[in-house]
Amino acid sequence: MTIKKPLAINQPEVGQIIRDLRLLAGLTQEQYAATLGVTYTTINRWENGRSKPSPLAMEKIEGMLEEMGAQGQDLLVKYLPN
Repeated sequence: MTIKKPLAINQPEVGQIIRDLRLLAGLTQEQYAATLGVTYTTINRWENGRSKPSPLAMEKIEGMLEEMGAQGQDLLVKYLPN
């Protein structure tokens, strides 16, 4: 069994990657919130840099990035250039 290391994204980037992912998926903040099991206000706070997703939420966000294939990978490269 492999333990997956969570994404290490700084606060300004986490809001941007969440917004970009949501827009790429064609979702409103309300729809994205329902997908992740959080409130609209939570998504708004994340996108505006007022709070940061929990580790569980980051796992869900990471899963969505993986499901998006090349587009998700492009976002990871944009925000996590290693």
